[in-house]
Amino acid sequence: MVIQLEAVTWERADKTILKGIDWQVREKEHWCLLGLNGSGKTTLLNMINGYIWPTSGRVSVLGHRFGEYDLRELRKSIGWVSTSLQEKLYGSEAALQIVLSGKYATIGVYDQIDEEDIERAQRMMESLGCKALMDRTYNTLSQGERQRVLIARAMMNNPRLLILDEPCTGLDIFAREQLLGMIQSIALEEDQAPTMIYVTHHVEEVLPCFSRTLLIKEGSVFAAGLTEEILISDRMSRFFDVEVQIERRDGRSWLSVGGR
Repeated sequence: MVIQLEAVTWERADKTILKGIDWQVREKEHWCLLGLNGSGKTTLLNMINGYIWPTSGRVSVLGHRFGEYDLRELRKSIGWVSTSLQEKLYGSEAALQIVLSGKYATIGVYDQIDEEDIERAQRMMESLGCKALMDRTYNTLSQGERQRVLIARAMMNNPRLLILDEPCTGLDIFAREQLLGMIQSIALEEDQAPTMIYVTHHVEEVLPCFSRTLLIKEGSVFAAGLTEEILISDRMSRFFDVEVQIERRDGRSWLSVGGR
């Protein structure tokens, strides 16, 4: 199992944020994690990355049970792209340095970097269409350019698990579609592609490669299974507590609010 959560609960002060989460992700099984703001998605991601510990329940990631393995080593096998990560990076650093920091999953480059690492970083940036940005400082990049750099950073260490936490936030529709196309291309590299978790609250961002979907609502699992069986009008109306219609086109789902 890439991810195995058993009856995971997380409480903060007198509030329960996650409630009895059971979830299993197998290798090369790409999932979309879908939920509204405040549903517990980010908390769940922080737990998978080992930044918070469950109040109760068991967590295993990449075959390592929490409490029995060095989580700093575990994070080197996890690529993570998130808004919270953007806020921690040094804006004055060149994009190439940002990508290189992914080798050790650190903020900034403090360890030994050799020519092979630089060449790999350059190849990653070229494959993601951002090689021309290498010498640009991170704070001068557009949001779409930053996301490409962050994905290159996340892929720097050949991760077994790639988590994309709302990567299209702040992008216009054209930049969004370009980024989604790039993510679909990563998934199609069958031999080298990591297992991917894509986190969003927009149904239309669920790409064909994400064959399974987990719906999380108010800290609990609302539904989990095959995407084509989860993203249907009746279920999603109950999930959002408002009547919606789901239409499938070209392998993706498109949501409209209200009846026909």
